[in-house]
Amino acid sequence: MPQKNSTAIKTVWLAILVIVFDQLTKMWAVDTLVFGEPVAVMPNLNWTLAYNYGAAFSFLADMGGWQRWFFAGLALVVSAVLLVWLAKLPNKLTIETWGINLVLGGAVGNVIDRFLEGRVTDFIDFYIGTWHYATFNIADIAITIGAGLLILSELILKPRQEKQAEATDS
Repeated sequence: MPQKNSTAIKTVWLAILVIVFDQLTKMWAVDTLVFGEPVAVMPNLNWTLAYNYGAAFSFLADMGGWQRWFFAGLALVVSAVLLVWLAKLPNKLTIETWGINLVLGGAVGNVIDRFLEGRVTDFIDFYIGTWHYATFNIADIAITIGAGLLILSELILKPRQEKQAEATDS
């Protein structure tokens, strides 16, 4: 049972690391790359500077600008919810705290772009043959991994722990 005064909010340094790394890599991309011109890194991977004015996969990108504030506000609400969730957890690194912090760091990393530039800077271009996946960034990677960890925690690890607890109580 977690201590009542214990809080995983002390693990927020993980989110801060994601934010810093995300922003530094985006600055590097803007300073180094030419918009839309791929630079080969390895087979199936380019650095290609791109800007996303919408959400994932440029969803709603051409809607006239209101989406900037909608997605920024949504990210702030999600970040607040994640901080409250984090504050209710025990003060230790678990799959759940890792997941929350990765999603939180990624959301804040992208919301910084939206507030400052009105768009999100992307530069990682994965492709196979002539097919290119949507260009993405470090924040997107953190959000994806974090969401995966949260799904793993909620759907697999917690039910297992509950079954083990029930077996020991019987």
